[in-house]
Amino acid sequence: MIHEIHLKTKRRDEMLDITAQVQKLLNQENVLEALVVIFSSHTTAGITINENADPDVQKDFMRRLDEIYPWNMDKDRHIEGNSAAHLKASTVGASQTAIVHNGKLLLGRWQCIYFCEFDGPRERTCFVKILK
Repeated sequence: MIHEIHLKTKRRDEMLDITAQVQKLLNQENVLEALVVIFSSHTTAGITINENADPDVQKDFMRRLDEIYPWNMDKDRHIEGNSAAHLKASTVGASQTAIVHNGKLLLGRWQCIYFCEFDGPRERTCFVKILK
């Protein structure tokens, strides 16, 4: 079974912590041991596992991506004008896999799962597959 997490982003670039939503799906299915794959089917959004303790990490993460992939580049030819968002999404990646042990996501002390928006605000969906 594939689960969906529906999201509504508020800014062009933002990171949404979806860890609790993924854990809730695991709890609903009474999963004790598994792998879980979190996937974004959007070409201008990605999934990452990163620090959740200090919000400055998110700000730095997005700022550094903006430095590497500036939004306005005269030579970009994509008619929608969002080439930077496509590059950011490819850099971050479309999916992450996490281990489930004793019913809990096996994440480090400061880690969480982020949905990364690079072309918002939008309504988005990410998919979760639990591999028991």
